[in-house]
Amino acid sequence: MSKKQREKVEDEVRYHKAAQMGMAAQETSPDSSMYEPPTPTSSDIYTPYYGSEIASFPSTGYSYTPQTTTPTIPFEINPDYVVDSTTFDPRQTSLDPLPDSGAMSPVVSSDPAQLAEILARWVADAHLRTCLYSSEHIADVMRKQALDISKAHEELWFDCAQKLTSVIQQIIEFAKAVPGFRKFSQDDQIVLLKAGSFELAVLRMTRYYDVNQNCVVYGDTLLPMEAFLTTETVEMKLVNNVFEFAKTIAELKLTDTELGLYSALVLLQADRPGLRGTEEIAKLNEAVGRSLCLELDKTHRYPVKGDITVYAFLLAKMPALRELSMLHQEALSKFKRAAPHLQFSDLHKEIFNVDS
Repeated sequence: MSKKQREKVEDEVRYHKAAQMGMAAQETSPDSSMYEPPTPTSSDIYTPYYGSEIASFPSTGYSYTPQTTTPTIPFEINPDYVVDSTTFDPRQTSLDPLPDSGAMSPVVSSDPAQLAEILARWVADAHLRTCLYSSEHIADVMRKQALDISKAHEELWFDCAQKLTSVIQQIIEFAKAVPGFRKFSQDDQIVLLKAGSFELAVLRMTRYYDVNQNCVVYGDTLLPMEAFLTTETVEMKLVNNVFEFAKTIAELKLTDTELGLYSALVLLQADRPGLRGTEEIAKLNEAVGRSLCLELDKTHRYPVKGDITVYAFLLAKMPALRELSMLHQEALSKFKRAAPHLQFSDLHKEIFNVDS
């Protein structure tokens, strides 16, 4: 059956369901234009657009509610870093196309395990599509000899800030593609992104970390930790702690699906200051956690140490991510006071709005 034929059948099904509920005012079948999905906003045209989402995660059981409105995030998306055919390498994943809402609805309502699998595939797809570097590129760079490139203090900060902004562009797109995220209020979306962007950037760094050489992929080069060290105490502590955290997570050898789910779990924390829809966020966080548990059971059945499972270990590392974020804010604030003439991008200033 062609896509056009399938859409026509789905329209007929929707029409007859509406008629049975007394919602149809006439017996003639409506045309397909009545059921067109919402038109994407300007910030959506660069991302995979999903006409429906896994939207409701009640505490007992699961249900599916089609999303009829699509709130947007008021961040300007720079076309240089958006998701398109050049930033997503289809060789990275063999994921099948996600099921449409008609196929998903009966599955979600009757089988929580299958919901967890669908959620995992959806989040993994969002994660892979928003990674700046493919697995092949990372592997190629890791085969190179590590370089010890020293830069001036201001140049190092500015270059790192530019690369961090590029990553945050993709993190925003990842968040918007996480099922249910865009059902939250715009204010809550912004709070979650501002609070979690640096933490998710550190998690993405774990993909670029070479545990054998204790180096990190930095563009097209491989750099050791020493290349990022400065004489400033807070900055030195930040660099050391970030590299140590990246090494700890990289040694777990998480799959891209697991890293994507862990990123979503870190993003969707209902105790972030300033949130209002905490109950909805907590339910989605719980669903993501279940999905991550099931994925880890497939590949990481043995405990990390003693009786500590990988899932418990990952949960225990989340406070360390918050500490890294606060340490970054402190280091950034001190640097901006020392170099007020340097101007970072608007997005960087919006996410990390520290006093200069």
